[in-house]
Amino acid sequence: MPREAVAIAPEKLVIHEYEEPPLRPREVRVKSLLSAEKHGTTLAVFRGLQPARFPMHVGNMTVGLVSDIGQDASRFRPGDRVYGYLPIRETHTVPEERLSLAPLGLRDEQLVCIDPAVVALMGVREGNVKLGENVAVFGLGAIGLMVVQLARLSGALGVIGVDLIERRRTLAEKYGAETVIDPMERDAAAECRERTEGKGVDIALETSGSYEALQQAMKATRYGGAIVTVSWYHGEAKGLRLGEEWHFSRQMMVAGARVESEPYRDYPRWDRQRVYATILELFQRGKLTAEGMLTPIVSFDEVVEAYRAIIERPQDSIKLGVRY
Repeated sequence: MPREAVAIAPEKLVIHEYEEPPLRPREVRVKSLLSAEKHGTTLAVFRGLQPARFPMHVGNMTVGLVSDIGQDASRFRPGDRVYGYLPIRETHTVPEERLSLAPLGLRDEQLVCIDPAVVALMGVREGNVKLGENVAVFGLGAIGLMVVQLARLSGALGVIGVDLIERRRTLAEKYGAETVIDPMERDAAAECRERTEGKGVDIALETSGSYEALQQAMKATRYGGAIVTVSWYHGEAKGLRLGEEWHFSRQMMVAGARVESEPYRDYPRWDRQRVYATILELFQRGKLTAEGMLTPIVSFDEVVEAYRAIIERPQDSIKLGVRY
């Protein structure tokens, strides 16, 4: 019988067997090849930091091969490589509308990183990053690492990355960050100002979900600049103070740079379909990369231990990948 990863309680993951349901009209069955997790949103729920109903599936995106199709299904044929927002399980039986055909030339690793890439693109566009501006990215997880690349593609003159984890800072440098900062060793806001002749960055994108990082982002941003909050915050806003830089600096804060928040500011020129198509095009042209982002990649049999390791040793991971 096929298997799936299921959280039965906060921080409690188990492997379940399940029976394949019969194919209904316009459904397809997919055999998984590679899945990836969403470390910010999903792991916050998995750890009990956000309200959740258990049991719950884990995982964000999956690439697989179509193994069978139901009556009247017309978009795919057996053997097609497809991808979509699907959890960590060995097979999926879903309506064909939930899946997309994998473009030729794109690797599985790129396809499961489409989600952080589209979120990052929304953040960069909502922040209105322009040619010649200085940008700081607070949080260098998968979304933040995509923001580094997209900010450079948008014409940012300098990109500063801030993160506690060395592995992420190193990858950010490979992706184009000119300066990376460990906020435990240096005052990130002060360093951003020093790198910009004391003025501060034009735009700070906060992708970590930390209120302390958001406070630093405000301190790092120049008078009249913009702060884009890409993360989903949880818990009390400890460490966030709105009576200092925020009160005097006349900054603009753009909240919730979400793909789902339609219509966008640039609608109808930009809609959800264009956002996804743009990311696919950037991957295909080699202007955007996910090389090194899936860390670690484990087998399905190792998935329970992998989730435990993410919580106990976050310094070892960027974005979990699961091969079948």
